[in-house]
Amino acid sequence: MSAPPRPGLDADAVVAATRRWLERAVIGLNLCPFAKGVHVKEQIRYAVSGAQSEEELLADLGRELQFLADADPRTCDTTLLIHPLALQDFLDYNAFLDLADAVVEALGLEGVLQVASFHPDYQFAGTAPDDVTNFTNRSPYPTLHLLREDSIDRAVEAFPDAEGIYETNMRTLRRLGTAGWHALMQGPDPGSH
Repeated sequence: MSAPPRPGLDADAVVAATRRWLERAVIGLNLCPFAKGVHVKEQIRYAVSGAQSEEELLADLGRELQFLADADPRTCDTTLLIHPLALQDFLDYNAFLDLADAVVEALGLEGVLQVASFHPDYQFAGTAPDDVTNFTNRSPYPTLHLLREDSIDRAVEAFPDAEGIYETNMRTLRRLGTAGWHALMQGPDPGSH
């Protein structure tokens, strides 16, 4: 856990929704072929930030980057820093990503860790807000994904067509469609009645 949770912020529910998205979309649709391994091995850290401002989030990000850099990759390979109360506007979030990269650099972790981005209103440049391909980066809450460069390099070596993942994801989302996405995310959990 990063910043102390705010009253009314249910960190367990935030993590549950994020896990559901990860299992159903990221892994279930194979949007990231590398996610299943770290999920199955329970090497993903889910950190819920109570930050409500950029400054608070930057402090949490710095702590989480340092935590991940110091952690044994066999127990914690990657971190999802989920911040449901900060940067809910996608344009503000997108602008914040430059600050996030500056924190990586300031900590001397450039080339060691990197930050990937997910947001409920994610929109790729040149797409309409309702373009289904944007869902490849749409998460239940604004989320900064902290990744080890070494892990990325190993995953890319093991997956010969890493460059084609983006195009495959676009085709997958177009086939699924917006209605299919919503059905996937809102449907019953496997094994439930």
